[in-house]
Amino acid sequence: MIDWQKHKVLLFYAASLFFLAMNAYFIVVRNSLAMNVMPIVLVVALLAVFRFHQLFFLVVALVPLSIPLVEFKPGFSFGVQLPTEPLLVGILVLFIIKAVADKGIDKKLVSHPVSLTIYFYLFWIFITSITSEMPMVSFKFLISKIWFIVGFYFMAALVFKLQQRYISTFVWLYALPFILVIIYATVRHASYGFWDKQASYVVVDPFFNDHTSYGAMLAMYIPFLIFFAFRKDRPLNKRIYSILVLGIFIVAVVLSHTRAAWVSLVGAFGVWAIIKLRLRFQKLFITSLVTLVVIILFQSQIVMYLERNSEESSANLTEHISSMTNITTDASNLERLNRWDCAITMFKEKPVFGFGPGTYMFKYAPYQITDNRTIISTNSGDVGNAHSEYLGPLSESGILGLLSVLLIVGTVIYTAIHAYTRAREREIKSLILAALIGLCTYYIHGFLNNFLDTDKASAPFWGFTAIIVVLDLYTKKVEPFTVNHQS
Repeated sequence: MIDWQKHKVLLFYAASLFFLAMNAYFIVVRNSLAMNVMPIVLVVALLAVFRFHQLFFLVVALVPLSIPLVEFKPGFSFGVQLPTEPLLVGILVLFIIKAVADKGIDKKLVSHPVSLTIYFYLFWIFITSITSEMPMVSFKFLISKIWFIVGFYFMAALVFKLQQRYISTFVWLYALPFILVIIYATVRHASYGFWDKQASYVVVDPFFNDHTSYGAMLAMYIPFLIFFAFRKDRPLNKRIYSILVLGIFIVAVVLSHTRAAWVSLVGAFGVWAIIKLRLRFQKLFITSLVTLVVIILFQSQIVMYLERNSEESSANLTEHISSMTNITTDASNLERLNRWDCAITMFKEKPVFGFGPGTYMFKYAPYQITDNRTIISTNSGDVGNAHSEYLGPLSESGILGLLSVLLIVGTVIYTAIHAYTRAREREIKSLILAALIGLCTYYIHGFLNNFLDTDKASAPFWGFTAIIVVLDLYTKKVEPFTVNHQS
C-alpha cells in the first residue's frame, strides 16, 4: 500500500502550486465559474489522497440533495446527477489506482459470494450491451452501473472495514440531508393541501423525479431508524433524537401517497417477524408452495374479485389503500400492467439477449396492446420505465438478466441470515437485521417500480449490501475492523 503520509508535504505544495497556476490561468481567460469551482476540486482531490473515507461520506451526504443536470441545462439529453455522479467517477478512478498501487483490493471482499454474483450481473450487462439494438445507450447504462457499484458497494465496504461506527455514519449521512428534502417537499405540499394526491407527484421535484422513488427511499431507512431509536444501550438523548427522525420519516412516507412503499414496509416487517420467530425454512417453503398453488387454482376468482374493486388512488387514505388492488379503473395500476405486459412480450421475442440494457423505454411502445393502453400511456417512456426491477432486466437482457438480479437478491438474503445467526454481539445482529429489512423493502418494491439507475436508490441498495458483506466477514472472524484511516 502506498504510504501517502511520507509524501504529504510534497503533495500539499504540489497541489497548492497547481491551484495557484490554474487560478492565474482562469483570471487571464476571465472564467469566473472555473475559478469558483477550483477550490472545491482541490478539496475533493486532497480528500481522495489522504482521507478516502471522508470523500466517500461527502458523496453519500450529497446524494439526497443531488439534482439532474437538465435542471441547469434544459434540453440536455445526457442524464447526470450533480454533484454526485462526477464525484462517483472520481471514486471509480481512485478505486482503480488503489487496486493497482496496492496490488489488488481485499481478497476476502472481492471473492465473497455476493461479489461474485455482482460480477456475473455486470458481465451479462456487458455481453448484452454488445448485442444491444442501441449499443450506445446500453454501454452508457453499463458505465453508470459500474460507478454506482464501485462507489457504493466496493468502496463502501472498504470504508466500513475501517471502523464499525462508520456503518451508522453512512446511514445518518444519508438520512439527515434527506430531512432537508422532506421539509422542502412538506412545505410545498402544504400549499396544495396535504391530502392532494396529485401534488405529491411534483412537490419532491427536482430532488426526486417522482413520489414513488421518494417513498421507496424513505421506506428503506425506516428499519435502521427503528434500530437506532429503540436501542436500549444508547444514551436517552440520542434515542429521543432518533425517535424524532423516525417520526419525520414515517409522516413523510404517509404524505408521499406511495402505495408501493407502504406495501414494501408491511412485507419487509413480515420478513423481520419470520427471522425473529425463527421459523424453519421447510415450513416457510411449504406455506409458500401451498399459497402459490391456491393462487394458481383460484386465479380466475381472484381476478374477478380484483376487477370488482373500483376504488381509484385518492386523497382519502382509506380509498387510496383500497385502490392498490383495483385493476379495472385505476390508471396507475393499469399502466403498470401495460408496462409489464410489454416487458414479457419483448422477452418472448428476444429471450436470450433481450433488446439491450437501458433500452426498454425506447423499444416498448410498439408492444403496447390497444386494450392495455391507459390515459397515462405514452410512446416515449417519459412516465417511468418497466416498473419492475425484475421484468426490466428480463426484457433488456433476457432470462440471464433476470437470473443475475435474482442471484444477487438470494445470495444477499442467504448471507444476511447466516451472518445474523452466527453473530454473538447484539449490535452486530441488529445492524445485519436492519440492513436486511431495509433491503427487503426495496426487493418488494422492485416488483412494482425500478430506480437502481439512479444515485438515490443505488446508494442505500449497494451500501446496505456492503454492510451485510462486511459484517458477514466479521462474524466469520476473517476480517476484523481496523483503525487505519489512510487510503
